[in-house]
Amino acid sequence: MPLIDMPLAELEIYTGRNPRPEDFDSFWDSALAEMRSVDPNIELTPFDLKQPIADCFELRFTGVGGARIYAKLLVPKKLDKPGPAILGFHGYSASSGDWSDKLQFVANGAVVAFMDCRGQGGKSEDVGGVMGTTLNGHIIRGLGGKPEKMLYRQIYLDCAQLAGIVMHMPEVDPTRVGAMGGSQGGGLTIACSALEPRVRRAAPVFPFLSDFLRVWEMDLAENAYRELRNYFRNHDPRHEHKNEIFTQLGYIDIQNLAPRIEAEVMMAIGLMDSICPPSTQFAAFNKIRSKKRAVLFPDFGHEGLPGFNDMTFEFLGDL
Repeated sequence: MPLIDMPLAELEIYTGRNPRPEDFDSFWDSALAEMRSVDPNIELTPFDLKQPIADCFELRFTGVGGARIYAKLLVPKKLDKPGPAILGFHGYSASSGDWSDKLQFVANGAVVAFMDCRGQGGKSEDVGGVMGTTLNGHIIRGLGGKPEKMLYRQIYLDCAQLAGIVMHMPEVDPTRVGAMGGSQGGGLTIACSALEPRVRRAAPVFPFLSDFLRVWEMDLAENAYRELRNYFRNHDPRHEHKNEIFTQLGYIDIQNLAPRIEAEVMMAIGLMDSICPPSTQFAAFNKIRSKKRAVLFPDFGHEGLPGFNDMTFEFLGDL
């Protein structure tokens, strides 16, 4: 296996480089209090998908700051009692995708809710008041100002709020909820499970948004992380405020949220990943205190991981 990061023995004990703000826990406790004070004003609009097993709805709710958040919701037609639910989160710049690929979980008896992130490829609203994309620099949105205004703070809260909404549905047993997603969706799976600790199982795949300083030091601030480089070029060209910048990024660093997780976690990691380097993924994984396992793909990077979709289906199907 070619080496692009640390040897595996070092990865298995690595716990991250990015600074953690001293008030990190109180910051997120206050954020959750704000989220709980919001009237979600839930709206369900039936969606006509020609198939026999699910009632489909476009779900919209109000998140922190007043943005209307969109998710696809699929409910099994035949439910004798409350059952499991699965939350899904998508990759950076994408959307919740097609309806039909969620039916496998519905056929297994689960309610399914897949969320569109604010301002990305789907139908959720950014605070600017328009539907659709405002995608350019989401990691650094709000950086340099009050950390409460950072965009990913609001997106993480949207994930936790969706989880709470689904858990309160009469069709759902709140003790049987799982979460899944890859890349940004993997990071959001970790954030959601941390901020809504009732989530019982989580299946993140090569999670994004972890250990920003490590990405920078590896000279991999490219692709989805390119905006870190752009921020320094535009706002701190001589790196006079480097420590303050990475400390503020620490508020949205998922490795710092990981210790809050109570769910059982199954994480997929490609050891050739040059988009979200393995060390950044292990930084989060190694801080998870609940039951966990890492599923390693030694010759794979940030790409499809053969067999892991089936593993996820079985893992979440056993909620």
